[in-house]
Amino acid sequence: MSKKDTAKKFAVGTAVAAAAGYVAGILTAPKSGKETRQDIKTNAQKSWSEAEKQLKTLHTELDKLMGEAKAKTGELSEKTQKELSSLLEKARDSKEKARAVLSGIHEGDAEDKDLKRAIDDATKAIHHLRDYLSK
Repeated sequence: MSKKDTAKKFAVGTAVAAAAGYVAGILTAPKSGKETRQDIKTNAQKSWSEAEKQLKTLHTELDKLMGEAKAKTGELSEKTQKELSSLLEKARDSKEKARAVLSGIHEGDAEDKDLKRAIDDATKAIHHLRDYLSK
């Protein structure tokens, strides 16, 4: 596992712990129900916004890596080209899912599970392409 992957997992873990602490703090704070609901709504919107930014960044990075991989295709053997084609197909699928979820976010149709899955798929595709290109 690379340092970057470890750092990402640590960041995600920290964000989850911070969110849980924040929710616990909100629910025990001496505020009215209306104020508490507004705080929760505001923070949920911030979380969606952060996730959307992350997905946009992953989408852009995936596009860039796909371009680099395609440019390298002419230098490869037939077996290696098949392997790269498979990786590129998975990357295209991940990129399309990311685009669809981003559209869903703007239309208000996206769900948490879809967003998380799109981020995970794009991250995996980027990782596989980076590994392949570093060979």
